[in-house]
Amino acid sequence: MKKMDLINEIESLKKSHIDNVVSRKIQDFKNINKNSNDDLFKELCFCILTANFNAEKSIKIQDEIGESFLSDSKEDLANKLKQYGHRFPNTRAEYILDSRKHKDKLNEIIQNHNNNNLREWFAKNIKGLGFKEASHFLRNIGFDDFAIIDFHIVDILVRHNLIKRPNSLSKKRYLEIESVLEELARKLDLSLAELDLYLWYLETGKILK
Repeated sequence: MKKMDLINEIESLKKSHIDNVVSRKIQDFKNINKNSNDDLFKELCFCILTANFNAEKSIKIQDEIGESFLSDSKEDLANKLKQYGHRFPNTRAEYILDSRKHKDKLNEIIQNHNNNNLREWFAKNIKGLGFKEASHFLRNIGFDDFAIIDFHIVDILVRHNLIKRPNSLSKKRYLEIESVLEELARKLDLSLAELDLYLWYLETGKILK
């Protein structure tokens, strides 16, 4: 399969009902209350949960126990994550508890960094976040110029001969693949945030967050 095949598939989706679904989802991201450090922190915790874990299950956990991210002890939070089937309840509870030291400064951090430095800051300072999860968090709070490169995205790009399958996703390799997605987004007149949702739909038949 070639690049034009993928472009044509996405152009077809843009003419379907999926276009409205993507638009609504992007608007949901932009509507998050960035003045609420609690809301920002709960979304950050969701992205901590998604690393090497199922996105749909992470959404369910956030919906069910999202308030626990703000105040539970590490032991209580780990027990709840285990109850809801997370693969790494103890490690993720530890990461969330460690991240609380930044909770009340999230709005200030976001306002005081430009976009690229912002992603760097989250990847460097929040345990459990790499470039993918930092990009995911920023996309989910309304930033639309970061790529979320997970195995679904890698698979579809490899299948269309846009990249070779990476052995690992170092920062350098991540940014190289992101540049491929940026070019694809330009050709389709989409933001990276929109493109991610279309690619996820092509690969999984679902649009999540």
